[in-house]
Amino acid sequence: MLRILLALILSSFGILHPASAAPARPNVIFFLVDDLRWNALGCMGDKIVKSPNIDRLAARGVLFENMFVTTSICWSSRATMFTGQWMRRHGVGLNDGKEMHVGAWAQTYPAQFRAAGFRTGFIGKFGVGGNKQMKEMETAFDYWKGLPGQGGKLFIEPDDPKHQHKTALFGDQALEFLDGCKTGQPFCLSISFNAVHARDHEPREYTPDTRDDGMFDGINIPLPKLATEEAFKRLPEFVQKSEGRTRWLWRFDEPQKAQGILHDYYSLIYGVDREIGRIVEALEKKGVADNTVLVFASDNGYALADRGLADKWFAYEEDMRVPLIIVDPRLPESRRGVREKAMALNVDIAPTLLDLAGLPVPSVMQGRSLKPVLAGQKPADWRTEFFYEHHAVPNRIPPVEAVRTERWKYIRWIKAEPVVEELYDLQSDPLEEKNVVADSANAALLKEMREKWERYRQEKE
Repeated sequence: MLRILLALILSSFGILHPASAAPARPNVIFFLVDDLRWNALGCMGDKIVKSPNIDRLAARGVLFENMFVTTSICWSSRATMFTGQWMRRHGVGLNDGKEMHVGAWAQTYPAQFRAAGFRTGFIGKFGVGGNKQMKEMETAFDYWKGLPGQGGKLFIEPDDPKHQHKTALFGDQALEFLDGCKTGQPFCLSISFNAVHARDHEPREYTPDTRDDGMFDGINIPLPKLATEEAFKRLPEFVQKSEGRTRWLWRFDEPQKAQGILHDYYSLIYGVDREIGRIVEALEKKGVADNTVLVFASDNGYALADRGLADKWFAYEEDMRVPLIIVDPRLPESRRGVREKAMALNVDIAPTLLDLAGLPVPSVMQGRSLKPVLAGQKPADWRTEFFYEHHAVPNRIPPVEAVRTERWKYIRWIKAEPVVEELYDLQSDPLEEKNVVADSANAALLKEMREKWERYRQEKE
């Protein structure tokens, strides 16, 4: 009798009513790849690369075709993903600073997840701050396997008796993290692969896993369409003399050398893909795949000899454009395998992860949650343009800012004297081959773009 009475009381408060029960909070895994070019995946149209597991994520989720970074360099982009802020606000990469502003970590997505009771983990290249910040991170996560800098000088350490590739090590650590998760406690795991970033100055910069060595032998991987001397000559002279050209000379000045670089780069991608496959399989075996959100992205774009340059940094499409895939198993079938054209940014990662988990988004975050876009409900005021900036390493990389709209791109080399500007019509010139800044027919547009640039650079502070 007492048991029945207690049930009636609880029911009257809605405690036992199924409709009032709060849904289980989803787990979240964020896969971040280093220096992955936006179109170097099967799901993005590459016919040679092997990325079956990542392609399956795209088939299960939403692939954003217009995803960009607001600063194309490792440490600043990663800080943007943690904080949901432009470089101007979080300060990492501004005037060569690598540390976050004091107190900023408490407002990052990992800190917010942990404060909400999620088990948090970080694996791989942390990429933000120096030794002091790395030390602080050891207690900022429940599971910490973060590495400073590029995550080690080599992909395979010479004193490792197993000769294990870092990518495979990160995969093992991810499985260890999952094994340590308890039923009833949601988790948020960030896996930051240090592939496919080059090991600069090493004899073999993109050393693949030994299992994948030679997998593209006999295959000619074509260079991008803009890998021409003509495209190089169109660049401002100070860009021709920048670090981008120096690294092109390391990797692409000879056809045979270029093929070796491309073969290794693609092999590293396959290595990352294999580990993602292992992790997804582990989620399925543990029975939590249906309640785990997966997000896959790159920290910046990458030039593979485009315009006679290598690496990233600049405001051209190959530098700022990145892949983004979000798999939310709670979405209806109609939103799976979708290719979304809405403009997304790396500044959106933090608010999106929090929103998908049902957590509040701190007001200091400048990005927007992609949750409504994922559901096919793009807000009427969704962005159609964004502000880009790069100020790091100014002695070797010319500082640049830009405004990119759906049709136009305005680039301003802010330290050149006099200032150098570029204007491209992306509708008729998607490869940005014809600078129309001097065309008198674009005078009004140029004025408008300059005004946008001035307004944005003040707003983003």
